[in-house]
Amino acid sequence: MSLDVPLAIPLQAAPRNGLLTAPILPTLLRLAIPNAIAMVGSALVAVAETSYIGRLGLAPLAAIALVFPFAMLTQMMSAGAMGGGVSSAISRALGAGDRDRAAVLALHAAIIGGCGGLLSTLIMLAFGRQFYALLGGGGAVLEDACGYSNVLFSGAISIWMVNTLASVLRGTGDMKLPAMTILAAAAVQIAVGGALGLGLFGAPRLGMPGVACGQLVGFSLAALFLLWYLISGRGRLSLQFSSFTFQRAMFLDILKVGAVSCLSPLQTVLTILIFTKVLAGFGTEVLAGYGIGSRLEFLLIPIAFSFGVASVPMVGMAIGAQDVARARRVAWTAGTASALSVGAVGWLVALWPSLWVSLFTSNPAVTAAASSYFAWAGPAFCCFGLGLCLYFSSQGAAKVGGPVLASTLRLLMVGIGGWWLSAIAAPAWTLFALVAGAMGVFGLSTAAAVRFTRWGD
Repeated sequence: MSLDVPLAIPLQAAPRNGLLTAPILPTLLRLAIPNAIAMVGSALVAVAETSYIGRLGLAPLAAIALVFPFAMLTQMMSAGAMGGGVSSAISRALGAGDRDRAAVLALHAAIIGGCGGLLSTLIMLAFGRQFYALLGGGGAVLEDACGYSNVLFSGAISIWMVNTLASVLRGTGDMKLPAMTILAAAAVQIAVGGALGLGLFGAPRLGMPGVACGQLVGFSLAALFLLWYLISGRGRLSLQFSSFTFQRAMFLDILKVGAVSCLSPLQTVLTILIFTKVLAGFGTEVLAGYGIGSRLEFLLIPIAFSFGVASVPMVGMAIGAQDVARARRVAWTAGTASALSVGAVGWLVALWPSLWVSLFTSNPAVTAAASSYFAWAGPAFCCFGLGLCLYFSSQGAAKVGGPVLASTLRLLMVGIGGWWLSAIAAPAWTLFALVAGAMGVFGLSTAAAVRFTRWGD
């Protein structure tokens, strides 16, 4: 008589997340490309809106210049700052193998996005007119700025929700759907904004409020789509509102990165406003030359943003899996790729500024000012690309204090240095050299923070 002894069947290990094991550079490129395409779409919206508004007259053009810093601040805080905190928390939970925690974090992130949008609406509807007046707006310019701003910021919750829910998806490693959604929203913005702003295709001509309606409609539709997608369970995470319970620790996990990160875009906008104010005293030609140069700088931000946002889930998942060595390799690989890409363009325009400047002006004085800006700032673009990308990687590791401090140093350099140079009537090129130095300090300080900050628990 024999006893049948069942054979022990070895348990199979759960499949590893590809972001924890795949080769770093090819994976970064695969994740970065959709973000870059989406950012190009956003840039096209800005070009289209400027074209529409230019047809409305000079006062609307001046008005949009007043609103632009606040609109950019809303985007930067919801997408890059708080959005980075959302992606970081979710990717760290997934890296640790805790999908339930990641799903709960997604719900708390949606609440934070809603509150952020409502706060933006309240602040800008209550104090927008005062802000624009402080920046020099008056008369028809101030009225046009308020008309555009009131419509735009009445729907700030849509902007925050789109960027927050897109960050939830990015935290899972899904870059394609957020990019496609943002591109679709951009197409709606261009169509609706043009139709209502200029009265095309039989639509009423609403002027500046009509142009702002493009953003309102585009982001509202995008927010509804992303909510449906996450609630329906089609994503890698699903929002289960029926089982939601308020958990303070979940908010803290997001806010310990996102709230601190919000200081960085505030400092960036302040740096731009301060430097523009200082340069205004050097004359219209110098200010216009700087405007041409800084426009290219803004167009290069999407490159660093794309690599940086792609690095967040890769770093976060590696930290969650306690693979700090891989997290650091991801950060340095992304930072190097960003620095080389942005730096190559910077050196190109430093050596041949006419490649860019001739697209906008043939005025000799303006051309000379823009060429001087590129000669000094162009070689430092690599440091800017490095610092901005490592800032995002640090979000993935939930160690963002150092990069924010680096941004503070940049602000102080531009503010104090610009005031001093203006006070001693220094030539304009010294201010451009100051910009280059501030970029260098930002990039190298951020790199030092990443190098010497302890990542992981």
